[in-house]
Amino acid sequence: MPEPSTPEPASHALSPADARRIARYAAEADAWRWLHPVQQAVLHRRGWLRMLAPRAVGGDEWALPDVVRLEEAVARVDGSTAWTLTLCAGAGWFAGFLEPRLAREILATRRVCLAGSGAPTGYADLDGDGYRIDGLWDYASGAPMATHFTFNAILRKDGAVLRDGAGKARIQAFVVPAALVERESTWRSMGLRATASDAYRVSNQWVSFDYAFAIDPAQATAPGPLYRFPFLAFAYVTLAANLAGMAQHFVELASDCIARRRNRFADDGGALIEAPRVAALLASARARLGDARTRVYATLNEAWASATTANAVSAAQAQALEAASVAWVEAARAAVDTLFPYCGLAAAREDAEINRVWRDFHTASQHSLLMPQP
Repeated sequence: MPEPSTPEPASHALSPADARRIARYAAEADAWRWLHPVQQAVLHRRGWLRMLAPRAVGGDEWALPDVVRLEEAVARVDGSTAWTLTLCAGAGWFAGFLEPRLAREILATRRVCLAGSGAPTGYADLDGDGYRIDGLWDYASGAPMATHFTFNAILRKDGAVLRDGAGKARIQAFVVPAALVERESTWRSMGLRATASDAYRVSNQWVSFDYAFAIDPAQATAPGPLYRFPFLAFAYVTLAANLAGMAQHFVELASDCIARRRNRFADDGGALIEAPRVAALLASARARLGDARTRVYATLNEAWASATTANAVSAAQAQALEAASVAWVEAARAAVDTLFPYCGLAAAREDAEINRVWRDFHTASQHSLLMPQP
């Protein structure tokens, strides 16, 4: 069946049919190391890659709690699909900070997808009415289908690094069309294989000032509450939803594995899942995940209400959401790491679903924002 040229009306929930489509091809995508065409089609047809872009320039501008719930739901089905969705839709959020004419042009691109990296591993030299860009950036999830790439670069003038009042190098965010980018196939991770989070290079390419932007509520070019939401709180909660969704998937699969194993310590050789300690660990994992989830959504709903009514999120609300998101990730880590030893060698098979979820979870958990506090 041919793919429609325009996305279908956006759904704010993951339908059972789409969940089946994503799940059906998850193992094949993992082996292929890139999302299956059916999985990609779901992202495009549902308009999910546009869900954070402003309505005025061609996006759907969802409420943030709806975005987080969708990302969590997709992560419960397949980590690579959810991670690609989260990172690419998140880059689409930057359209709310771009010059509106350029944002419309980008969002009008067929099968638009923005991918990128936050690390400032390149340079932008002032050159006339724009910048000359040169650098190499890692970890652009969704790179094979990206129509545009975003990145941070260190600003220079006449070869000298420009610095702020505190003496720190000035960093500038950019978006460029994929035609200016050379993708390098570098993604060799054990998990999230199907995200194809490759490196990309921009070599001596000139762009006008319009392609630079600032991720700052005070400099947003779109008026909606999404673009008044603090970036770090936004990043924490969307990433945490992925880890939590993967952990919930793992707990479901671990329960099945444990139910099939015999308890070698029991005189009657009963099912391992009937052992009081194991049953308690399963119950504790579910309860801790559930409690952390409840806290996150309560905190997120409060911050979102403030963003929509007061057009601002307070520093205290942002910090509370970041802390709740970190606690959600900690609950997810505890659940996965506590239950895995009871799952047996069947969970260590590379072609087992539970093993793929375990690999995806532990790869996603290495994101720099999610590192446990030392």
